[in-house]
Amino acid sequence: MSTFTGLVENLDGLGGPTPVVDPTNLPFPPPARSSAILALLSRGGATGQPDLLFTERAHDLRSHPGQVSFPGGRIDPGDPTPEDAAVREAAEEVGLEPEAVELLGRLPSSPLVASFNATVVVGAWDGDHALVPEPGEVAQILRYPVDLLASPDVRRSAKLPNGRSGPAFVVDDIVIWGFTAHLVDRLLALGGWAGDWDTDALIDVPERFWRGRRIR
Repeated sequence: MSTFTGLVENLDGLGGPTPVVDPTNLPFPPPARSSAILALLSRGGATGQPDLLFTERAHDLRSHPGQVSFPGGRIDPGDPTPEDAAVREAAEEVGLEPEAVELLGRLPSSPLVASFNATVVVGAWDGDHALVPEPGEVAQILRYPVDLLASPDVRRSAKLPNGRSGPAFVVDDIVIWGFTAHLVDRLLALGGWAGDWDTDALIDVPERFWRGRRIR
């Protein structure tokens, strides 16, 4: 059984209907096609410290090239549930073995999650299996310890070209921002890992991580 007891207590159950969010409170109109995203935490392995799995999207993709995100994509008609879709997408993108994933729950919906018409599935795995990026979709696989992501040394607020700002994480030359950073921020809070950080520490998002994207 998972060691993420505190986190699981704050997640929605698996397989149920996605909560309806008042559309008048959405930041922008959601896309017509629904999607599923897998936020995958390792159980700690030899280090005893869980980490989160990210992908840097291939730089020649038409949609969001170079952006750092969780595995995921559109829910296909053949997917029985969003959980199945999220695990399938992760298997396709990074070679994750579906049977290695323990599903913990769903991230509670919010206006931003609803605006992306997304179901965010949270899972755990032992972290010991080799992963291989699908070169047509993934430039590289990234894994960052939870305690590193919670550190004030990597937490920033991203200043976007449209004038908005939101949570961001800067690790070496990698910038996690936008919807994915929002999800990480919520996971840290729900899991009891979040700490104080300087929300006034603004950064510009390098073009590498948003080029080709229309920022709403």
